[in-house]
Amino acid sequence: MSVEIKVPILPESVAEATVATWHKQVGDAVSIDENLVDIETEKVVLEVPSTVDGVIKEIKVEEGATVGEQDIIAIIEEGAASTPDAPKAEEKSDSAVQQEVAAPPSTTDDSDKLSPAVRKMVAENNIDASAIEGTGKNGRILKEDVQAFIKKAEAQTSASSSASPMKTPQAGERSERRVPMTRLRATIARRLKEAQDTQAMLTTFNDVNLQAVMDIRKQYKDLFEKKHGTRLGFMSFFVKAAIEALKRFPAVNASIDGNDIVYHDYYDVGIAASSPRGLVVPVLRDVDQMSFADVEKSIGEYGQKAKDGKLIMEDLVGGTFTVSNGGVFGSMLSTPIVNPPQSAILGMHRIEERPVAENGEVVIRPMMYLALTYDHRIIDGKESVLFLRTIKECLEDPARLLLEL
Repeated sequence: MSVEIKVPILPESVAEATVATWHKQVGDAVSIDENLVDIETEKVVLEVPSTVDGVIKEIKVEEGATVGEQDIIAIIEEGAASTPDAPKAEEKSDSAVQQEVAAPPSTTDDSDKLSPAVRKMVAENNIDASAIEGTGKNGRILKEDVQAFIKKAEAQTSASSSASPMKTPQAGERSERRVPMTRLRATIARRLKEAQDTQAMLTTFNDVNLQAVMDIRKQYKDLFEKKHGTRLGFMSFFVKAAIEALKRFPAVNASIDGNDIVYHDYYDVGIAASSPRGLVVPVLRDVDQMSFADVEKSIGEYGQKAKDGKLIMEDLVGGTFTVSNGGVFGSMLSTPIVNPPQSAILGMHRIEERPVAENGEVVIRPMMYLALTYDHRIIDGKESVLFLRTIKECLEDPARLLLEL
């Protein structure tokens, strides 16, 4: 019996999606719940599993094509077994295989191994496809092969530039590449522009002495990791300090809806994170009820899911405030853009030892610049300055976080 495989129900406000990567080809045997294809929306990547055991009879939509909700994308012959007579994608005769093995690799051969989604990934990362070993059928290069190749290249930082498989422009070369935006990148661009067009954004700055936080981490990091199974990082301190500041200045945790101000009596904090697909902001729910260990574990889990492309819609929706840590990339100072409909975002930056005056003496301390970008329509300058000062006080004297002072 033939079974239709359809595009799953798409997230709210998402009208269409793109077929990113097929993990199976015509003639391949599949098991129930085995992932067949990745569908990319403007927010998340959805996996489409097989609903039965059988063999793929037909693939109706190629990679790179646009599909809608409940569109038929494949046909599976239920209960069929993969046999030599079953149709195979890109099946080749023995003589053709022998010629292919004997022939030297060429640009055309490499292109034939690339699906549209993989070709786009290769182009975006400026990779020589001939250097990637394909693990797919007939040597086909899969998305996972490209990701593994990128990770391996990043790990080989000590290798000489001549040994690097990454293409480098030759002297005098003026080449250009045109790569379509992913749905996620296009959505990011649209939302950031909408934020600038609709909000009266202003940024205020302060700096913070992190010596006390670093002393606590140094003293308790081993015990913390042993007890909770996760590292004690800086983010939990900043998130908990932000919650204390949000409690004192509820306008920073509010949003505008028409002519109304909506004050949120809960604290859902978005953590801006980089992923292979672009910027994503998974949300920690009810952070005021979370411990330091809960915050660290949740951030770690979201970070791994972002790298693996496993974030789901429920991870990304909502949020009343956002924290963005550009310091992990070495940023000294920035003016982050608010994530609508939120009204503010806290920007963290790199920790840098600088001379500061303490008790009439110049000492070296680990300092960080903080930036709060906020919607001036709802948050006054006084509130923004006092909000940052509260975070500064909590971080410079972490006992305040425990005593809620």
